[in-house]
Amino acid sequence: MEIVGIIIAGLIIGLLGKLIAPGDKDNTPIWLTLLCGVGGVLLGLVVYRAFGGDGSAGIDWTRWIVSIAIAAVLVVIASTVTGRNSGARRSAHR
Repeated sequence: MEIVGIIIAGLIIGLLGKLIAPGDKDNTPIWLTLLCGVGGVLLGLVVYRAFGGDGSAGIDWTRWIVSIAIAAVLVVIASTVTGRNSGARRSAHR
C-alpha cells in the first residue's frame, strides 16, 4: 500500500512542481511529470532527513515543501533533456 501512496503523492507533487517550475513546461507528458514527482517525494525525504528532519506530529510541511522544490527542479531538467521546453525551442529558432 505504501507504493500506491508514493505514486499518488508523486503525481500531486509532480503537478505542483510543474506548476512552480519557471518557464513553459506544459509540453512535458504526464508520465514524465509523475516520474519527477515520485523522484521529488523520494529525494525530498532523503534531503529532509540529511539536514536533520525527523518529522513532526501531523503534516510535516517542511518535508513536502522540500519535495515540491526538488520535483520542480526535476521537471525543469526533464523538459530540458527531452527537448520539450518550448522556451528553448523559441530561442533556437532565432
